This record gives sequence, structure tokens and C-alpha cells, in this order.
Amino acid sequence: MAWFKRKEKGITTPTEHKMDVPKGLWYKSPTGKIVDADELARNLWVSPEDDFHVRIGSAEYFQILFDNNEFTELDANMTSKDPLNFVDSKKYSERLVEATSKTKLKDAVRTAVGKSKGKDLVVCCMDFAFIGGSMGAVVGEKIARGIDYSIKNKIPFVMISKSGGARMMEAAYSLMQLAKTSAKLAQLAEAKIPYISLCTDPTTGGTTASYAMLGDINIAEPGALIGFAGPRVVKDTTGKDLPEGFQTAEFVLEHGFLDFISHRKELKNKINLYLDLILNQEIR
Repeated sequence: MAWFKRKEKGITTPTEHKMDVPKGLWYKSPTGKIVDADELARNLWVSPEDDFHVRIGSAEYFQILFDNNEFTELDANMTSKDPLNFVDSKKYSERLVEATSKTKLKDAVRTAVGKSKGKDLVVCCMDFAFIGGSMGAVVGEKIARGIDYSIKNKIPFVMISKSGGARMMEAAYSLMQLAKTSAKLAQLAEAKIPYISLCTDPTTGGTTASYAMLGDINIAEPGALIGFAGPRVVKDTTGKDLPEGFQTAEFVLEHGFLDFISHRKELKNKINLYLDLILNQEIR
């Protein structure tokens, strides 16, 4: 009967030989639903159990919006510097190195141009994984250059915001990006090139105070947090209890700051539909 009984006691397996369950094999949504990671990806990173929109980055949004996931990245190698030699619990220069190593990103935004439903589109997409999607000089410059590319080539521009706000380690340099990007968007409007802004979870701080709310059409994903200061700060400042659902996309839509909310599965079709309507061209 030794085939199912252990004949020797004290048998151990070295730690390096033990098999662990791979990370990311399952995803648990905030409502407690467990979803297979592969199934979640097939469903465009929306939980099929409760329709929760999982936070994703630029790579996933490019895959959703561009035909066959084919695109050319613009200004791909632009990286942040440390002009203020900023130090808090660690040096800002060290944070940049760590963020780059961890995320394999150069900064908190990527810009790409490609075909979406057969027509050219420029997409700037923020990555929350890189220092909380904070907006520094590189973020502002890459967005500005993306807008310049749209103007030069007469291509519609889409901005996907996902940010905790301005990057404090760059102080006034980061705050200057609000004016810089807003001025560039004014030039885009003068050139009569459409701009669609997509607010995803979270869109807060300086991004909300600038380009995120300046679209010809402002849209959001379901349940996204959208606001300037966070709910706790607003509550502490006003001394009042906040309404239910405060600063969710649905609340912001109800109060007139959004044009519509789009499910991720409909995002590509919705963006291109409104571009066709704005440009008075045949509906694709």
C-alpha cells in the first residue's frame, strides 16, 4: 500500500523547487467576483460577472482602438529629468529609474498614430502605473507634440486621461503643463480638427483642470472617478456630507460635465461615430 502512503517521514521540497500559482491568473473585482485573467482580457478587461471596468494602461487601449493593434508610437524615448534635484523619502531621480524598471514605460503617457476603423487617429493615453499617472513636463510635452502632429497631418485627436494630478516632484514645471496643453488644444480647435477626451478611473487634479475637460466631446467609462480634489478633501473642506455617487462618471454626467458614458466594448465604435458626425463624413 506504499503507493499512497508516505514511507519516509520528514520529506521536504526545497523552496526553489516548489510550484507557485502564477500571479495574475485570477482577478478579484471590488464586488468580490473572481474572474479568470484570460477571460477578462477577452472581455476587454471588463468583469463579465459585474461589468466592472478594470484599470488598464496604454497598451490595452491601443489594442482596443487601433485596427489589428497596429500603430506608430511618437516620441517614444522622451524621459523626465530632475531639474529641481527633488528629494522626499527618496530622490526623484531614483523614483524615475524605479518606475521605468517596474513598468517598462518611459513616462506616464504614450502617444501613437494608427488606423481606427480604417481612418487615421492620434491617441494620447496616460498610464497610471507610472508614478500614479502624474503629469510632469514630459507628459505635457508629449501631449503638445501629439496635438502638433494632429494639426500638421489633419488627423483627429483622442486623449485618454488616467491620472492622480500634477507631479509634485517637478513643482511649477508640472503646473505649467495645464496652460501649455490647453493652449495647444485651442490651436487644434482653430484648425477645426476634432478632439475627443476620454476620462477613465481616476481622472483627477490638474488633468481634470486642463485637457481632460476640454474635448469637443467629453466621455467617460462607467464608474470612473472624475474630479479635481478627492472626495475626502472636498468633504473636509466643505464640512458637509457628499451626495451618493459623488464624483463618479454617472454623477458628473448628470451634472452636465460629460456628454456620455461609453462601455469599453463600445468605445471604438462610439469614438469613430462621433468623429464621423463632427466631420460630416459617411458613418463607418
